[in-house]
Amino acid sequence: MDDANVNCLDAQTRRSILNHLIEGCSIRTTVRLTGTSINTVLKLLVQAGGACAEFHDKHVRDLKVRRMQADEIWSFVG
Repeated sequence: MDDANVNCLDAQTRRSILNHLIEGCSIRTTVRLTGTSINTVLKLLVQAGGACAEFHDKHVRDLKVRRMQADEIWSFVG
């Protein structure tokens, strides 16, 4: 995957894109509000997801829990 367009974004634009997505805006709405391309938003989303997964895997260890809630544990495939 070519990340050239994403790597050219300034920090403020990256932050703006991710903030819109976190707040529940659709990808197309985020594209309109930030003036970026849909491919750029999608590539940034993939990069952010990878960074979050890496952070989680590195830092969330040896948790001692008394209760755990597992919502949506069942999955149905039609």
